[in-house]
Amino acid sequence: MTFGRQPQDNDNGQFNQQYGQPVQQQGSQPIFQSYQNQGAQVPVGSNPNGPQYGYATQSGSGQGPIDAQLAYSYERTRRVSVANAYGQMTLGLLITALVAIATQVTGALNAFLNATGMIGWIGLAVVQVVMAVMLGARIMKMKTGTAYAMFYIYAALMGFTLSSIFMVYDLGSIGVALLLSAGFFVALTMLALTTKVDMLKAGPILMVALVVLIIGQLVMMFFMPSDGMIRMISAIGLLIFAGLTAYDAQRTRALFAQYSTNTDMLKRISIICALNLYLDFVNMFLYLLRIFGSRN
Repeated sequence: MTFGRQPQDNDNGQFNQQYGQPVQQQGSQPIFQSYQNQGAQVPVGSNPNGPQYGYATQSGSGQGPIDAQLAYSYERTRRVSVANAYGQMTLGLLITALVAIATQVTGALNAFLNATGMIGWIGLAVVQVVMAVMLGARIMKMKTGTAYAMFYIYAALMGFTLSSIFMVYDLGSIGVALLLSAGFFVALTMLALTTKVDMLKAGPILMVALVVLIIGQLVMMFFMPSDGMIRMISAIGLLIFAGLTAYDAQRTRALFAQYSTNTDMLKRISIICALNLYLDFVNMFLYLLRIFGSRN
């Protein structure tokens, strides 16, 4: 099963139209609109592969030091916001892990399924999908605290559902898959944030590949449920989510660079970016578990 992601924009312009702050486009690179501060006009550039800041002072106004302070402030805000998104993602993963362990120890999932049957399992999946979609679609209409609460509740529900892996795989396989996922995630993130390759252009291709993967999994579930097919689909899914991890890393940095002057937008974008990064990690973990895991 592939846990759903937020629909991605084809480019940063569409995202900005959705969230109500248009940004001019120049080629494939978004740029800030001119920002007025204390009489100085400061156009700020944003490049997903490493924002470069250019500053123009008004002739004879002596605004150079102010421009430098603004540049430092923008850069610091961007770095803090990116770190916050990854921090929220990590907290979501910790909640998922703790809930999964607690559910396994108490037998809560077994009790729930015995009481509700297959309807309860389907209901859990539907609730998680609805929460993810609502969080993405209504993020601008929610209070920030409500959005954070929804994200953490979503992570807890994911943990409740993922506790089922303890029934299928041994603890050694789960531990190995978790360590591999963490290593791959960190390596892909660092690569995405240091490479000059623009992964944002690959976003539409990766989303189409994800849709095809989900359809392929559904077909395989009913017509070709063999171990060989499961491993092949899992390998393809792992490659797709590896690409999405790199894409989301660059997209997170680019979005925070664009909205570095809007504190409220930074908080809302942080939640969506944390959710997408969280889902990238969880899906990579599950595919690695299916490929290398030993069943009980």
